[in-house]
Amino acid sequence: MIPNLYSLAELQETIAQDPQLWRPLVFTNGCFDLLHVGHLRYLQVAKSLGRSLIVGLNSDRSVQTIKPHTPGHPQRPLVPDIQRAELLAALKPVDGVVIFDQTTATQLIETLKPDLYVKGGDYRIETLPEAPIVQAYGGRIELIKIEIPTSTTGIINRILQAVK
Repeated sequence: MIPNLYSLAELQETIAQDPQLWRPLVFTNGCFDLLHVGHLRYLQVAKSLGRSLIVGLNSDRSVQTIKPHTPGHPQRPLVPDIQRAELLAALKPVDGVVIFDQTTATQLIETLKPDLYVKGGDYRIETLPEAPIVQAYGGRIELIKIEIPTSTTGIINRILQAVK
């Protein structure tokens, strides 16, 4: 059993039982395939915006859908979802992780109704598929400035170049 790893139903019930412990609730989501310091800094800032931070983690199946295999690159994700979840759940800023199969976090957001939905500054509110749901119930959306411009894809590309 992984501490702080929840099913959506467990998380919903846990928050409902003690909302003062969880709210204001900050929510973010992503693949978090190879954790790097950019992820950590992002999660630290996200946590600072509320009382608790929940991370929606794309399952292996959803990562394969949103990051299709391309020739010359390894199939994503590189790290299985249960291992990615365990790493995220162990990070100090993260209060809970929930793995989801969909390509967007819309269902999680509809269910949890976080006070604040955060994404990296490389996104735009107008193009976030989750934005209309957050706005419909009166939640806030915050785009967090990227402190360290790195990405899993960039790391993979540097490794592939190094082995050539």
